[in-house]
Amino acid sequence: MCKSVPGLYIFGDSLVDVGNNNYIRTLARANYPRYGIDFPIGPTGRFCNGKNVADLLAKKVGLPSAPPYMSLVSDSKNLNSTNATITGVSFASGGSGVFTGPEALDNSTISLPKQVDYYSMIHDQLVQQFGSNRTQTHLAKSLFLIVVGSNDLFSYFKKDSKLPDQYTVQQYVDRMVYTLKGLLKQMYWLGARKFVVSGVGVIGCCPAQRKLSNISECNLEANYGATKYNDGLEILLNDLKLEYPDMHYSYFHTYNVMSGLIEHPET
Repeated sequence: MCKSVPGLYIFGDSLVDVGNNNYIRTLARANYPRYGIDFPIGPTGRFCNGKNVADLLAKKVGLPSAPPYMSLVSDSKNLNSTNATITGVSFASGGSGVFTGPEALDNSTISLPKQVDYYSMIHDQLVQQFGSNRTQTHLAKSLFLIVVGSNDLFSYFKKDSKLPDQYTVQQYVDRMVYTLKGLLKQMYWLGARKFVVSGVGVIGCCPAQRKLSNISECNLEANYGATKYNDGLEILLNDLKLEYPDMHYSYFHTYNVMSGLIEHPET
């Protein structure tokens, strides 16, 4: 517990899922070929060909890749092991989002509210093992990676969605940001101080959204929703910093990076 970054705790969707969905009843799985073709041991439940953002960040700060929380739950010996949780845990679940219930894209996955509930259990376990003061010191130095929002927007913009009949795009993303605010505060109260937060990308340029576009190009309305959510997310993080001065965050503007790659592929 003496490293400059002693732990990495991961929350979000398929972009950072390292295998939690392998242990739940869902169709959203990535534990079969051709996922993992560049990963040393093959498919692991990561929704990519090799390592994902969570793995790369862990390596960057000198930590092992965090184990999926559900793998620890399936083996109580691992869950109760100090080494299994002290350097980090991934709660991320492919297909998940900020919302639960009818607004969620896939209720068979582990929503962000449920992920935070699971984290609270790990927090309590660490307190039991190390005491309150030592645990708080450890968590205050650790990183909390959050990558979420895309699936909530997919739920709004998917074909035959009823959500546009209930909310405007701005109303919907405002509800997303409001819900996320409560979850981030809950994480803060449970010791989190250093947040690494990613905005959503150009979701309107995903194949499923391009198919909905009459001109077979990017779905501009979905991209508009992404920008509105990202705007709200940046305001939220700034407001939380003002409310909690000992909170620190880094924001990754995924939308700008992806837009740059699309517009200038030669770079």
